[in-house]
Amino acid sequence: MVLYGPPGSGKTTLARLVAHTASAAFEELSAVEAGRAEVRAVIARARERRQATGTATILFLDEIHRFNKAQQDALLPAVEEGLITLIGATTENPYFEVNGALLSRAQVYELAPLEAEHVAALVRRALERGECASTSVPEEVVEFLATRAAGDARTALAALELACADAGDGAVDLDLAEQALQRKALRYDKGGDQHYDLISAWIKATRASDPDASLYYLAVMLEGGEDARFIARRMVILASEDVGNADPHALGLAVAAAHAVEHVGMPEAQHALAQAAVYLSLAPKSNAAYRALAAARAHVREHGAAPPPTPLRSAAYPGAAQLGRGAGYDYPHDHPGHVAAQEVMPASLEGVRFYEPDEQEAPLRERLEEIRRRRHGEAG
Repeated sequence: MVLYGPPGSGKTTLARLVAHTASAAFEELSAVEAGRAEVRAVIARARERRQATGTATILFLDEIHRFNKAQQDALLPAVEEGLITLIGATTENPYFEVNGALLSRAQVYELAPLEAEHVAALVRRALERGECASTSVPEEVVEFLATRAAGDARTALAALELACADAGDGAVDLDLAEQALQRKALRYDKGGDQHYDLISAWIKATRASDPDASLYYLAVMLEGGEDARFIARRMVILASEDVGNADPHALGLAVAAAHAVEHVGMPEAQHALAQAAVYLSLAPKSNAAYRALAAARAHVREHGAAPPPTPLRSAAYPGAAQLGRGAGYDYPHDHPGHVAAQEVMPASLEGVRFYEPDEQEAPLRERLEEIRRRRHGEAG
């Protein structure tokens, strides 16, 4: 199996519990330090153990995503043979990082961060076992550690141990606990699934017109060290994809925020990102242009690309006139309202419609209806 979850969520503990319950030998390696030689040594010991006593072996491989393909492949024969039972642990999404051949032979279990109440229970249990025996730890300190540990039991317990050592025979107060815990680094991996999860959450919150949620996810990304240019690019995309012509100014504001990131830099450019996040959240939403392009591309993929009418083709090269290119083009500016009746769709596509303004694009709908009446005599 592969245990996938944040630090301090119990991956190693679960592996040890499995080995204990199964009465199996427990071999532990860290992929950060181990290579194929260490893996081969574990396999050799597992083989000797099985031949001598029949005891099964569980290999716990921490940070399994750090193994390259060749190292992961070295495990396959022993896993397939049943010589070892592999339990891998990773903080990275295994579907991005672990060899497919190895992953196909394993069950993936995702572990969530511990809730604050669970971390508090572990801290109290440590105190009951005699941790900080020479000093007192008030409940407010327990709650503080549990809350600020962000679901990482190991961090909370390590901070408790340090705070008790600093307190000596005195009481552990909030100042000591905060010094011991320090400011917990935000768990955010710019190259893994958290990177995609957070930007996805920001996009969906902004699309949902919730400025508070938009700002929250923006803050998480900025605190985690996300590349501000990446965030700005997503703002530009959202301005066209989700706001569109319901508020054409949104694209300009998003582009301006992206320019601010490039020309001003962080941390000052965060203010431009915040301004853009709020504006995009509160802007009226329309994906009519996005849907129209998707429909047009789907039509082209299904039916191929029809040639444009001859009057629309380029006449700007030698020999174009002999081919009739551009002949008969009706210049729209020569007509009232700058609208000509000439058909500009390819032959056989006359009357095909891709773009239909939605309720947030009422002025565009009225304009389009008037243009269609002028060009085709349509009722709208």
